[in-house]
Amino acid sequence: MGGVLQGIFDILILAVIAAFLAYRLYSTLGKRTGHEPPPNSYRQGETASQDGEPAPDNVVTLPHSDRRGQELPQSSLSAGLTQVKVADPSFDQRGFLQGAQGAFGMIVDAFARGDTAALRPLLSDELYDEFSSAIRERMDAGEVFEHVIEDMRDVRLTDARMDGRTAIVTVRFTSAQRMSTRDSAGDLLDGDPGEVMEVVDLWTFARNTRSADPTWTLVATDTPDGDDADADGRDDSAPTVH
Repeated sequence: MGGVLQGIFDILILAVIAAFLAYRLYSTLGKRTGHEPPPNSYRQGETASQDGEPAPDNVVTLPHSDRRGQELPQSSLSAGLTQVKVADPSFDQRGFLQGAQGAFGMIVDAFARGDTAALRPLLSDELYDEFSSAIRERMDAGEVFEHVIEDMRDVRLTDARMDGRTAIVTVRFTSAQRMSTRDSAGDLLDGDPGEVMEVVDLWTFARNTRSADPTWTLVATDTPDGDDADADGRDDSAPTVH
């Protein structure tokens, strides 16, 4: 009889240990955004100010959708983030920003190289069609697009909301970049490969909170108007990551 009781006691102990390990595993994996930055995807730089002006005409940029990511007052942003966290308790603001920063570097690099296969899982259907169309036009013309992110100066949330089951979050990226385009003969068509320019991008990501897939998809890109930035180009009340 004592042996039977001892066996039952051992089983209960193992069950408690297994439950604890399962909880720790969920706590770790449940916060992944699906866009964790790969090692050395870009170099970090020191924070610098920006004037919020639109990019000069000779800057070659990624295709932009028609949907703008306007920066919201902090109170509205906090309310939107609360909605997202209620729909998806695993949402982690800092982890999301780090993942979005990694996605930014991967998407910019894939677009410059014309790698549509790498872009496909990271973009919505609509945005993928726009990006791939721009890549095809560039390749048909025999042009080479050179795009290098020198450093990422600021990454911050500007908008968050729920649309049904879909969480929609907009991120403002301020980065130093070099961009230029050459023809098939190697002659410079646009931009300056030696000039480092500060560029501000607004990218909007979305995810179905009812889906088991943790991946956030890029659904819209844009650049802010001058009025969207303050005098030094920063809104110190907005969430940010460096």
